[in-house]
Amino acid sequence: MSIATSQQIAKYYETFKTISVTYTKEIVKSTGLQPQNVFLKCLGEQWPCVIYSSSFSEVKVLAANKPALLERIAKANNLVSVRLSFKQSDTSEPVLFFISGRVAGFSPYAQSNGTLQFVSIQLTHRPPDDFVEIMGRLLEANVNSARRREDRILLTPEVMRKIGLARKESTIMIDSVPRRCILRDLSFSGAKVIIVGLAKFLVGKSCRLRVDLEDPRETVVVAGSVVRYEDVEGRKDLTAIAIRFDDATVPMSYKMHLNDYLGQKKNQPDDDQGGAPSA
Repeated sequence: MSIATSQQIAKYYETFKTISVTYTKEIVKSTGLQPQNVFLKCLGEQWPCVIYSSSFSEVKVLAANKPALLERIAKANNLVSVRLSFKQSDTSEPVLFFISGRVAGFSPYAQSNGTLQFVSIQLTHRPPDDFVEIMGRLLEANVNSARRREDRILLTPEVMRKIGLARKESTIMIDSVPRRCILRDLSFSGAKVIIVGLAKFLVGKSCRLRVDLEDPRETVVVAGSVVRYEDVEGRKDLTAIAIRFDDATVPMSYKMHLNDYLGQKKNQPDDDQGGAPSA
């Protein structure tokens, strides 16, 4: 996780204050949430629960539909807190904190046959900075993946280090045939790679590009299609192909890595970025 300034955290809070995030499998993976360490706390007692969605003003969890829990919440005048745990790639220990609020309502979870219920919690205080930073990074990456989708990032060694890219060497699967390739540039919307051989007959073909991220040794695969090809100057045996990603399949962790880098570049000269779209 990149280190955000207090000014950046304040911006995250104001910009995304009312936007709710549902904790899909991909969101859990991208944020580093540890589902087994999420608890609903009330009057000193902790109950295992599942976080379903959150914003910076509300949290919704799935908790046991037990009279003992309901009685305890009522006794506490509906005041509760949610304990969250996130594993970040740059720390050995998880980030733990509590989010405090007041229970605003209950609703049944139909698929549980009455054993579980949704608990809606209105936050009584601004959530901890760690939470604002973790969710703010994710939300900003999602916004910028549309707003800055064509910003091309040329992969120099320094840029690779800042992005957290493990290597340029990769594999692209085209029509179920794996081909070795070298990553040349990346964007939210696509990539350019260099392959051996001719590429004239690859245009229009579907593909899946592997991108190896350095930390925490994660490999993402992005689906797309080959949209054009061009010669590599001085190398008749190589061809550069441009790939347009399928927007719906771009992994959130990939978006976050690119967005963190573009955030670092915002107030610097564009010495590492090209002006044309990568695909």
